[in-house]
Amino acid sequence: MNLQTTDTVLMVRPAAFGYNEETAVNNAFQQKGTGTDIQAEARRESDAYIGLLESSGINVVAAEDTAEPHTPDSVFPNNWFSTHDDGTLVLYPMFAENRRLERKPAVLEAIKANFDVKRIVDLTHYEEEGKFLEGTGSMVLDRAGRIVYACRSPRTNEEVLRDFCESLGYSPLMFDASDAGGRQIYHTNVMMHIGSDTAVVCMESIGDAEERARVRSSLEESGRTIVEITHGQMEHFAGNMLELRSSRGEACLVMSKTARIALSEDQLSVLGSGRRLITPDLDCIEMNGGGSARCMLAELFAK
Repeated sequence: MNLQTTDTVLMVRPAAFGYNEETAVNNAFQQKGTGTDIQAEARRESDAYIGLLESSGINVVAAEDTAEPHTPDSVFPNNWFSTHDDGTLVLYPMFAENRRLERKPAVLEAIKANFDVKRIVDLTHYEEEGKFLEGTGSMVLDRAGRIVYACRSPRTNEEVLRDFCESLGYSPLMFDASDAGGRQIYHTNVMMHIGSDTAVVCMESIGDAEERARVRSSLEESGRTIVEITHGQMEHFAGNMLELRSSRGEACLVMSKTARIALSEDQLSVLGSGRRLITPDLDCIEMNGGGSARCMLAELFAK
């Protein structure tokens, strides 16, 4: 049986967080903040988030970033690696050169100390060809059903996605998705979330009717209840969620405070049914980094 959720995540405490010019070229969610010590505020938000997860029964492996080499987006580790319940560790090719530096020895050691690595699938060689696939940002995994949902973007290459799928036994479902301004969505996980029995998706971002119908049909066939969000809700990170389970077996759904405020009571009622909602305040990280609660969590399956 393939597990959809885990009770353990890896997070990286930032040492030099800031607005990343290299990623801003195709991440429309980033906005350059001013007037505050962004690194200090990001560290405060990250530490509070770790504490909130731990108090909810989630096991957190907190790795310390280093100031050098400079990695302003290190707080989003889910993009450069993923783990899987068969003992596979996957390393991904990253679009921004300074994000490739996030593969630091100390973080890799933390992964291996808390996850029993039986096999490594290293896709980083695609960086030399200018082809990228940014982990569980580029891909939203139906781990139980072995389906990968992915929207095309400069960070999500179809050839690399096929390689991932062949290596791990998944079927790909690719589509095009755009924000309200017609800009290509850079990461699938800002417009879509898949949990154990629910799925959140910004259907209106999928412009092609056939692709939209294919995504809907696939989710319905998986037996999940679909919660549709609007472009406006997506822009407030309402698609950027991750379902976890506590060490006590309690289902938990993690989203930022920004996302929770953007959702309606009806939507929250469905998502919160049988699940504890965990909603950290991530205003600084969301604004400057263009990522939210899900992006900060890299799942670790049982050692």
